[in-house]
Amino acid sequence: MSKLNAGAFEFVPGRAFVLPQKSQTPPSKPPLERPLQTEAPPPAPTITLNIGGSNSPAAPKPAPAPVTAPQSKPALPPSASASTTPSQSSSPAPPTNKVFSTERAKTDTTTIAKEVQAVADQEVLKDLFGDVKEHLNIVFIGHVDAGKSTLGGNLLYISGGVDKRTMEKIEKEAKEAGRETWYLSWALDSTPQERSKGKTVEVGRAYFETSTRRYTILDAPGHKTYVPSMISGAAQADVAILVISARKGEFETGFERGGQTREHVMLVKTAGVSKVVIVINKMDDPTVNWDKGRYTEIKDKLTPFVKSAGFNPKTDVTFIPVSAYTGQNLKDRVAKSICSWNDGPSFLEHMDHMPMVDRKVNAPLMMPVSEKYKDMGAIIVGKIESGHIRKGDSLTLMPNKSVVEVAAIYNEMEEEVPSAICGDNVRVRLRGVEDEDISPGFVLTSPKSPVRAVRQFEAQLAILEHKNIICAGYSAVMHVHTLSEEVTLPALLHYFDKATGRKSKKPPQFAKKGQKVVALIETTLPICVERFVDYPQLGRFTLRDEGRTIAIGKITRLHDDRVDEVTEGVAHVSVAA
Repeated sequence: MSKLNAGAFEFVPGRAFVLPQKSQTPPSKPPLERPLQTEAPPPAPTITLNIGGSNSPAAPKPAPAPVTAPQSKPALPPSASASTTPSQSSSPAPPTNKVFSTERAKTDTTTIAKEVQAVADQEVLKDLFGDVKEHLNIVFIGHVDAGKSTLGGNLLYISGGVDKRTMEKIEKEAKEAGRETWYLSWALDSTPQERSKGKTVEVGRAYFETSTRRYTILDAPGHKTYVPSMISGAAQADVAILVISARKGEFETGFERGGQTREHVMLVKTAGVSKVVIVINKMDDPTVNWDKGRYTEIKDKLTPFVKSAGFNPKTDVTFIPVSAYTGQNLKDRVAKSICSWNDGPSFLEHMDHMPMVDRKVNAPLMMPVSEKYKDMGAIIVGKIESGHIRKGDSLTLMPNKSVVEVAAIYNEMEEEVPSAICGDNVRVRLRGVEDEDISPGFVLTSPKSPVRAVRQFEAQLAILEHKNIICAGYSAVMHVHTLSEEVTLPALLHYFDKATGRKSKKPPQFAKKGQKVVALIETTLPICVERFVDYPQLGRFTLRDEGRTIAIGKITRLHDDRVDEVTEGVAHVSVAA
């Protein structure tokens, strides 16, 4: 071993070799032999040397060392050679591997970060609530008399949301009023006006549970007069249930020009709903009688339109044939004797197993106010769009910047709960503010990162329908989350070229149907909005005028009002002499 060490010190590759001893005396000969060795590497000596051991790989590599400083550095050759050889032997490979591994690492790290975030969100939920059922907000939309309220009422009954005794009482009242067949819809249509006319006016709310999930029903009105109410309901929903009447003549009326089916689909997409379940109702009607041809005809007509509205027919849209009045295919699958061609799941079966929407549990709190009333203090109603809320939290009510305290939180069953999370529809009792100072469209938000309150912003607009051209100075009603506010367009900034999709440099003189433009939008009072890229739910809106949807848009830039606030503050300053 001592001779081997000595040999290693003198850069002798191994004891078995005779040449190294000759190379000790003439140092000039090893360099002559080395070119021969540099020609040899293609036969892959590195692989065999690596397998052999730490002494043998030192043979080809010490060549540069003796030329520069053969005796100053060899003090640590055994370890040095062992450490250098692996890196040197692997050095040819890393350039390609390195690029590949960093590219792969990027995708891996983002994937891992998402997984970690998801796990963290689940842990937060468990810490706050223990194991809770997932919660979905569903809005029923469609043409008037398609059966939306009947479907909602029957779902409440078969899932236990309304007990049998209450249903019998409602049925008796309906019979006395001569509206015997309307009794299911009366579970959601509670006001005398709605019950007498058989038309939903305000967004009805109800709650039910299945074995796997919790649901909040938002029953939107179908009549075109009450579209603003429908928009506020759609703004609180995660999934839209488009109810279509399969009865001969009724589908055609609702779907053709002037019917509400088309407008409702466009509005829910603008409101931020990503999934649509199209329920083809009244399949038990004598004119249909569970006919596959009628079902396929309706499906084929609806699919291209739903696709043009921005939904992917393969991933975002599901068709389910049902009978809301008889309850067939709602909870249990329809019998093969009645409908032999349908192999899909029932309505509740599909809802329980559809992918869950993303929830921003760890984001700052944002809760747009949809309703408010007075009951032992100011109470606000709304859906938590992001973050979570706990009893006793000190929060800010925008745009008035009122500092409020959460006195109590009530869930859908009117039970008091200690906390609520993103996606929940809750009632919150506030301390520190009067109900007269609150309006629908206000946002309850975190004081650390409050929602922006602005008077001016830039937005991309898609003009859907307008009989005239739209010029600077045009005014309309804007619906954004739960807020409806009159706005004006002081200036049109750019238009998008249909051929290239690029923005124009010069501002357009006007905008007409089918065009996309960037416009400056102004309100009289500050409103709570965010950029679409930051908070989609608070950054998308609809413009309506004369009872029609004129345009849909998304906010791209906010204009700050801080300068105005300073000037207003300075205006009230008085200097005493």
